[in-house]
Amino acid sequence: MGVGETEREARLSDLRQAIAGCRLCRDVPARGIADRLPHEPRPVVVLSARARILIAGQAPGLRVHESGLPFNDASGDRLRDWLGVTREEFYDPDRFAILPMGFCFPGYDTKGSDLPPRRECAPLWREAAVRAMPQVELVLAIGAHAQGWHLPGPHQKGMTETVWNWRQSYFVNDGPRVLPLPHPSWRNSGWLKRNAWFEAEVLPVLRQHVDSLIR
Repeated sequence: MGVGETEREARLSDLRQAIAGCRLCRDVPARGIADRLPHEPRPVVVLSARARILIAGQAPGLRVHESGLPFNDASGDRLRDWLGVTREEFYDPDRFAILPMGFCFPGYDTKGSDLPPRRECAPLWREAAVRAMPQVELVLAIGAHAQGWHLPGPHQKGMTETVWNWRQSYFVNDGPRVLPLPHPSWRNSGWLKRNAWFEAEVLPVLRQHVDSLIR
């Protein structure tokens, strides 16, 4: 490592330890004690001093919570296909940093769907974590919560419009490029069929850029 990378790694090491010990959503939840996280927190993040791609996701699901490995599920399989990378490449921290909007599995709602990312994570940790990785050149903003944080300027009305207008954020030259993506959940299979332009127009650009940064 060069001097810059060594310094970044030292800062990231301290940040990893602090995040790993965070219990804010359980002990001091933003909406009061009745909204506390119902299980032991297990923050799942990948901070890197060398990765040039940041995957800004939503929040871990139950399988990820149990394994501690981000995108270790069917959504991850689809995401890796979108990126055109192997599982080994995806989990190489020198290639990809992974920073969800909520670090811990938020639990389920009454319908059995994952709850939104916890409100406590982003205000406390996100700015410091992003600032600690200045080498990042491409941010993949997955889902509405990540897009609301990372996209410049006024936001679109919904996820479909935001992704449709991906060029507005991707071709901005001030800082890393930001590419909005739908969530790769298999529940979005219908969306992908209805919006064939995503596979035809966005994925080739995504794969070419990823390839240029990791190989």
